[in-house]
Amino acid sequence: MGVISNGTTLLDAGALDSGIATGAMTLISTATASSSATIDITSGITSTYKEYQIHFFNVHPASGSRLAFQVDTGTNTNYNQQITSTAFAARHQEGEGDDPDLGYQAGDDLANGTGFQRLSVGGTVETDADASATGIIHIYDPANTTSIKHFIATMQIYHNDQASHNSFVAGYVNTTTAITRIRFKYESGNIDAGTFKLYGIT
Repeated sequence: MGVISNGTTLLDAGALDSGIATGAMTLISTATASSSATIDITSGITSTYKEYQIHFFNVHPASGSRLAFQVDTGTNTNYNQQITSTAFAARHQEGEGDDPDLGYQAGDDLANGTGFQRLSVGGTVETDADASATGIIHIYDPANTTSIKHFIATMQIYHNDQASHNSFVAGYVNTTTAITRIRFKYESGNIDAGTFKLYGIT
């Protein structure tokens, strides 16, 4: 017996229809930083998937700084698309030395700005040997040529006051041109180490 919703077959004889999205992740590429000025993902972002995710792991800075990103279209390499975003962070210190807090980070958002969007908001990623940044960016329908491009990002960092900073950033890239590439960099200094994985979401 099949299950049908609004004229679309969802299940047939117990099997999920092939046209139903399942949320499966397909690894497209991996980039590894080693004293790198930037990490650029310049291929694999196409119309194949409606959602792409970039997972980054243990991204360590050469100097205390903030991790940021920008995107571009076609073969352009200016990385200066207009972004409007929101940014807030939750913070809690190891030693309970001050009150934990959750607040909007007005200095970390963009208002149709063409600069790099900070991912580490409310604090820098430090150079301690055990410090790094880890997180995920979701980019929705980047190949669409009718609508602006939405993104959501969350990141966890270790801050210099021995505190956990959980950063939340979301917004849109104000272009109807297809996005084809993304660049990551620290605002000052190189990316000392770290892994970046691009996934397509079915």
